[in-house]
Amino acid sequence: MPAVLGTWYNIDYERIIRMKRIAENRKARHDYTLLETVEAGVALLGPEVKSLRAGQVNLRDSFARMERGQAVLCNMHIAPYDPASRENADPRRVRRLLLHRREIRRLMGKVAERGLALVPTCIYFNDKGVAKVELALASGKRSYDRRQTLKRREAQREVARAMKTRGRKGPEKRT
Repeated sequence: MPAVLGTWYNIDYERIIRMKRIAENRKARHDYTLLETVEAGVALLGPEVKSLRAGQVNLRDSFARMERGQAVLCNMHIAPYDPASRENADPRRVRRLLLHRREIRRLMGKVAERGLALVPTCIYFNDKGVAKVELALASGKRSYDRRQTLKRREAQREVARAMKTRGRKGPEKRT
């Protein structure tokens, strides 16, 4: 079934799967409840793009915020590209996110009104070779929410393990 397109907030997930994922923020799925995702471009310098293509990026403690009507990505670490030692910028510099104005307004409203956070979940190159970041509107999980998630995941593993071994016969006894 093809993904639904036509509205500006829908993301074609089948297309994202075909993309080259560079880095993923797994910690975000653990620390936050992800409510909605948005795709945004990132304004990068030349050596940063080379470094991204080499896979030298870390999203662990990064976050997005709104400054003066613009969306910016903070604390994303892109390692310096060695051959371009002179032109390398600060690895943790603030990078501008490329979003439509109405998307920025909508996200600003949700972040301000409901106290949500904008967290990058992954960074990838799309089919045109442009660097994109998938941002998620997220609310922080409490410690008991994390424990419930871990319990649920463990229960699903146990069920899958039981289903896997259900059809097998045990070792035969020889007399």
